[in-house]
Amino acid sequence: MTRLIVAAGGGGDAVAAAMLHAALYGDEHQAVILTYAWDRLLVDPLPGPRGAGSFTGLESVTRSVWSVPAEAQPIPPAGSTLPRLAAQLPHTFALLDPHHGAEGITRQLEELVDHLAPTSIDLLDVGGDILAQGDEPTLKSPLADALTLAACCEVNAPIRLLIAGPGLDGEVPPDNLRPVLGTLVHTFTSRDVEVVGTVLEWHPSEATAMLAATARGVRGICEVRDAGLAVPLTDEGATVHEVDLDDAVSRNSLARAVMTTATLDEAEAYSREICGFSEIDYERNKAAWLTEQTPTKLDPADVLSRLDQFQAEAQARGVTHTTFRRITEALNLSGSQREELRQLLISSRPEQYAAPLWRIPTTVSSPR
Repeated sequence: MTRLIVAAGGGGDAVAAAMLHAALYGDEHQAVILTYAWDRLLVDPLPGPRGAGSFTGLESVTRSVWSVPAEAQPIPPAGSTLPRLAAQLPHTFALLDPHHGAEGITRQLEELVDHLAPTSIDLLDVGGDILAQGDEPTLKSPLADALTLAACCEVNAPIRLLIAGPGLDGEVPPDNLRPVLGTLVHTFTSRDVEVVGTVLEWHPSEATAMLAATARGVRGICEVRDAGLAVPLTDEGATVHEVDLDDAVSRNSLARAVMTTATLDEAEAYSREICGFSEIDYERNKAAWLTEQTPTKLDPADVLSRLDQFQAEAQARGVTHTTFRRITEALNLSGSQREELRQLLISSRPEQYAAPLWRIPTTVSSPR
């Protein structure tokens, strides 16, 4: 018995897929999780997704599908969280490659379905931006989800679309999502988070971190991303809903447009036309900007002083929690310093660690 879970946007969706498998299917068997190698610039300094040619040590699953075992390595300067996920979780992580457009992803899915004969296929998206229409002002990363949605609609097999943590990605407001959400499939609990607890200690995904936090009972306003987006942490954040696949693609104009694309460049062009931007363009621009920056040296006293200033400003904005990615960027530190920063903060102020988030105290010390 094999379960196939497609992590719609890659990144943290793959971690959430492991949570979902444990919650819905228990320990019956390991899952095959099909996911992009498309990490944020904190992890991978190269814009866009990685294909099979960006790794050594991959294992062939089908003609078009490769798995990423723990021994695999991204070829520098590329980076990827997938080998470490494979080392810490019991599932097979198969590489979803969008470089041949939606047609290429469809081919990968069809080969996997024929090879695995899976008992079930779930398409999982954390946050719900897979349901974006394309014109939302808060939309930031529609392309990855649109490609997986388009491909899943072309596969001749029953696929269930699941939305976890509606609104937690900050891209489509929960009020816009509720009319589309179908049956409540599950509400995550702190017990469900245990299976990925060690992963959340280091994985940079903000949406999945907030999903885990809401499952653990954390409530408030979480500030995320380099822009400081405020995301509500509510009871709704821990829920998983089913959505009709046809309804989703009828809403998602980008998914309909990219359905016959054979290259990633084609899909990008549609994103610029329909949404007004490409998320890979954003990554290209940010990567170029980052190469010109000189990260601040991580001096503990200086970092804690600047943290006090950041927290005072965040508290004035009504923020109750934030992510380590947000703090890293707000303090002008590099992605390579994120773990060192995290260890410093947890060791110096353990009472503020609301795993895997950072709690902003209600009374903030005056910056020194």
